[in-house]
Amino acid sequence: MNNSRYGNFMAALSFVIWGLLPIYYRYLPNAAMDELLALRIIGSVPVGLLLVLMMTRHWPNWAEIWQDKKSLGYAFVASSLMCISWVAFTWALTNHRVIDASLGFFIGPLISVALGVFVLGDKLSKGKFLGILLAAIGVLYQVIHYGELPMVALTMGLFFSLYGLFKKKINYSWSTTLFIEAFVLMPFACGYLFVKQWTVGELASTVDAATFMLYLGSAPVTILPLIFYSIAIRITSLSTVGLMQYIEPSLQFVLAVVFFGELFDGVKAVTFAFIWVGLLFTVVEGVAIRAKRKKLTSQPI
Repeated sequence: MNNSRYGNFMAALSFVIWGLLPIYYRYLPNAAMDELLALRIIGSVPVGLLLVLMMTRHWPNWAEIWQDKKSLGYAFVASSLMCISWVAFTWALTNHRVIDASLGFFIGPLISVALGVFVLGDKLSKGKFLGILLAAIGVLYQVIHYGELPMVALTMGLFFSLYGLFKKKINYSWSTTLFIEAFVLMPFACGYLFVKQWTVGELASTVDAATFMLYLGSAPVTILPLIFYSIAIRITSLSTVGLMQYIEPSLQFVLAVVFFGELFDGVKAVTFAFIWVGLLFTVVEGVAIRAKRKKLTSQPI
């Protein structure tokens, strides 16, 4: 298998695993979300360390990490933003709101485009403008009918996009970044569990063994696809990965509607339709631009 096919396989595998995660969390309907997140952070440290050892054959270069304090700061901000997105995602999965999670991941790419325009000064093409406009109309339609914003979806999409924005500023290798993002939050996770045990006296350790193992398993089941994604992004074109990212919310949408029986009424159908059409504009435009560039570069001079 050549690098391109291997990269495509790893990218697809990562998005398929993420898309099927609601099945895992279906077994944790009454999970203490705060403890689940804390245990995931703590469990991510040894998994991340093992990853660094497997990929680089040596321990993380702490001297390099401490020398680049700016990247360390960006890693802390990025991981904090990711935590907020993950809280919303976990809440959606454990409260039978998988459709909201799916909506969040469909909105995410369009929010990233908007951040690129307003924060990084990227040029807004016609396709991207239509995509953002249609997504905004879809969300507004839901607000008018329900009288409230789809906060779970917007929180997931916004903070995951901000996570990607700050992640671009980190100069560490991908494996070191993966480890550091968990490591910088581990003291806070440990401190939180200690304070909760001290003040409340009830932690996940009081649940049955099977449930507690599912708590601990939340770290590897979320980090493994991140590892596959990190490998893929190095050897696969961003355009290919960009198209594959819709595998995740599509699988979540199918699980929510077909298998979990979540309510998908006319209002949500209209919202999704606007967002899907908006995404279609951006994807078709991107494919057309890449095809045009490829044609120009292949012409003899």
